[in-house]
Amino acid sequence: MSSDRAKDSAEGSSRSVVEHQQQQQHQQQQQSPVAPLSRYESQKRRDWNTFGQYLKNQRPPVSLSQCNCSHVLDFLRYLDQFGKTKVHLQGCVFFGQPEPPAPCTCPLRQAWGSLDALIGRLRAAYEENGGSPETNPFGSGAIRVYLREVRECQAKARGIPYKKKKKKKNLIKPNDDPKPPATTAMQSS
Repeated sequence: MSSDRAKDSAEGSSRSVVEHQQQQQHQQQQQSPVAPLSRYESQKRRDWNTFGQYLKNQRPPVSLSQCNCSHVLDFLRYLDQFGKTKVHLQGCVFFGQPEPPAPCTCPLRQAWGSLDALIGRLRAAYEENGGSPETNPFGSGAIRVYLREVRECQAKARGIPYKKKKKKKNLIKPNDDPKPPATTAMQSS
C-alpha cells in the first residue's frame, strides 16, 4: 500500500510540474502577444543582419559607428555577384535590345529596383537601431548618385529608356452651374 501512495504522489508531483510549466507558458503568451512580423519587417531584419555580418567580415572588422557611405557602396557592389538581372556590356551585340534572341556572356547583376528597395529598408533599420538620421550612411548623396547610375546603365543596356513616372493629379473641376445640363429631348417638348 505504501508503494501505491508513493507512486500516486510521484505521479501527482510530476503532473503538477507539467501543469505549472504549461500555466507559465500560457501566462507569458498572454502577457506579451508577439504578432508575426510583416514581410517587409522580416526582410528588413534579414537585410540588417546581412549588412552587419558583411561589416564583421571586413579585414579589419568595421563597427557600425565607423560605417560610412563607402562601406555601403562596397556592400552594394559585393551583392552584384548574387544578382539575377542580365546587364549587357557596351561591346555586346545585344546591348540596347530589350529582348535578345540568344544568350550571351554578359554578367548578372542586382536589379536597380532591388537595390533601391534594399537601401530603403537599411536606411530605416539604421535609424531603428539607434542611428541618427543626420549620420545615416544609407541616405547619403553618394548612394543616391550610385543608384541613379545603376538605373540609367541598366536601362541603356536593355534598350528601354528610363522615364520617371508622372504623378496623376486628381483635380476636381468646380462646376459653376449646379443644375444638370438639359437634354435635347427635354428641349424639344
